[in-house]
Amino acid sequence: MAQHAVFIAIESEKRQQWTVKADTLTAGSGHTVDDAVNDAARASITRLVQNREVDLDAYTGPIYFMMHGVSSEARARELAAALHAALYGDLEPLNREVSP
Repeated sequence: MAQHAVFIAIESEKRQQWTVKADTLTAGSGHTVDDAVNDAARASITRLVQNREVDLDAYTGPIYFMMHGVSSEARARELAAALHAALYGDLEPLNREVSP
């Protein structure tokens, strides 16, 4: 397992749905996610819930992020990659994947 990296994963759920998970604690104490990134991630996940792309029980950070009920593996991978980029400071992929 990689050390000093944000943990990102997708996993299969029942009913052909997927979960996206991210945990910033695994990156260690030297990795920080600034408030602007946390706010953007929270807003994006909230939009996904409102658009019914993910279930209501989503975790919106600031340390642990989780989205249940993603409709396909491909979409889960897209969201995981965008969230990973955001947690390292690049918000553009997340903004692209979760456009208002």
